Amino acid sequence: MNPDLKRLHPYPFERLRALFASAPADAGYEPISLSIGEPKHPTPAFIHVALTEALSGLAQYPSTLGSLELRGAICAWLTRRYGVAPLDPETQVLPVTGTREALFAIAQTVIDRSARQARVVCPNPFYQIYEGAALLAGAEVLYANIDPEQDDAVDYASITPAQWATVQLVYTCSPANPTGKVMTLEDWRLLFALSDRYGFVIVSDECYSEIYCDESPPLGSLEAAQRLGRTDFERLVCFTSLSKRSNVPGLRSGFVAGDRRILAQFLLYRTYHGCAMSPPVQAASAKAWADEEHVVLNRAQYRQKFAAVTPLIQSVLATKQPEAAFYLWARTPIDDEVFAQQLHAAYNVAVLPGSYLGRTSQGHNPGRGHVRLALVAPVQQCLEAAERIVRYARSI
Repeated sequence: MNPDLKRLHPYPFERLRALFASAPADAGYEPISLSIGEPKHPTPAFIHVALTEALSGLAQYPSTLGSLELRGAICAWLTRRYGVAPLDPETQVLPVTGTREALFAIAQTVIDRSARQARVVCPNPFYQIYEGAALLAGAEVLYANIDPEQDDAVDYASITPAQWATVQLVYTCSPANPTGKVMTLEDWRLLFALSDRYGFVIVSDECYSEIYCDESPPLGSLEAAQRLGRTDFERLVCFTSLSKRSNVPGLRSGFVAGDRRILAQFLLYRTYHGCAMSPPVQAASAKAWADEEHVVLNRAQYRQKFAAVTPLIQSVLATKQPEAAFYLWARTPIDDEVFAQQLHAAYNVAVLPGSYLGRTSQGHNPGRGHVRLALVAPVQQCLEAAERIVRYARSI
């Protein structure tokens, strides 16, 4: 067996199931889950139609590079959304079977195992795939904590110059999971400068980019690079998915775009990896990237939920409306595991302890003392869950 498998931590939702199993929920309440970031809004009908109309594509093997139609639709979307100069669909974009798989695979492509020491930097707290990808690529993980004093920005200053010299890859997430923090142009300027100095690759996870609460779309990494004169996107690749944007988590459809040299090597890896996207999924994905009307309607539903739920949660827990994404990141008055377990037992509402999303670094786990609430359920269910949380928090 691969010895690196022993380095993996239990996945957060496995830990959550074990936590809840030790204290069963009150069956008098209908269960409501705010723990998993799985979109629950209906998939747009035109995507169903596009998928079924392309079923004849099942009779052929797909190419890893994907169809030119899909790559063209992705490039057109990037230009519309971020104002970047048109990317080359032949060399600067690659369809992927969901960003989860691709975020894992990119580390296997980038990490040089022959180096005396290989390190990967992750924000902390973070999406656990980053850590697993690094460990299974034979690298060591450095955790850059979020800083509450800096509005939950990632504290890259905590990484020493000696450590930076061994870093080969940095994962970023903007809008961030779990805080909803969006990286600013100055944040990107700093990270690009570090990449120029130390030569690491930046992997930007932007799967929440289309869910935001005001009229200002979040800044993207390619947009930031272009604004800073980095038009070749050197050592930068961004990952985006249709799952949240278009409510199709089961479609497993996303893309990676950026540095053409990295993408050439990523395509080579993926050709052997055997993860080409099904032709019907490619056809439906091209239609989804070309349409914005359903995205606007989707975003409006999340805004409605945040407007209704945030004031209720704020009446008992310290939290704020995020800049983007669909999570509330709330501070708990007691241990976050105990809070989640007791809330579930008493009111059958599932939330995720923040400590499950973080690691102890710089002497503490920055996720501890928080819970993550995913506002993915219908608005009435979210409101009901919020009211139960209020009752529980007032009983502590």
